[in-house]
Amino acid sequence: MHVHGYAWLGEKAVFDRESLRRPPGEPPSPTSPQDLLERHRRAAVEFPTTDVPPIQTAHWLTKPRSMVRGTWQEPKEAAEWLGRQLAEFAPRFASEAEREEARLTLLVKAAAERVMCGDDVSLGHYLKGTVFHSVALVTCSPNRAGPELPCPTR
Repeated sequence: MHVHGYAWLGEKAVFDRESLRRPPGEPPSPTSPQDLLERHRRAAVEFPTTDVPPIQTAHWLTKPRSMVRGTWQEPKEAAEWLGRQLAEFAPRFASEAEREEARLTLLVKAAAERVMCGDDVSLGHYLKGTVFHSVALVTCSPNRAGPELPCPTR
């Protein structure tokens, strides 16, 4: 098993567009309502290429290799990267409580433990203004939530 890291920074309004964050699923029948056919067509085009975090963390693995921010064999190294991401953005977190160093240290420790057990980690924080920051660690080869998902770096 190894771990991939993903990060996203963008407008909260974009993050809230669930259609960007869900894979297209099974195609509707040709007799389905036109709006359903159009939604599926848009999802099939947009989901694979958008860097907006997917609803299900494991679906990061279906995204292009270029979206991987790092790959690690050791959970501790992956968690350290996550910690650096949090430290970089913590001064901009909208919530003062979420900026506390002790809380961030606990998040990193918990992330290392979860990844060591084969689980994914996904964290998101509102930043000052209308910006959202998302960071994720996704286990790979295999992923527990999506064992059929391919490794993006192979």
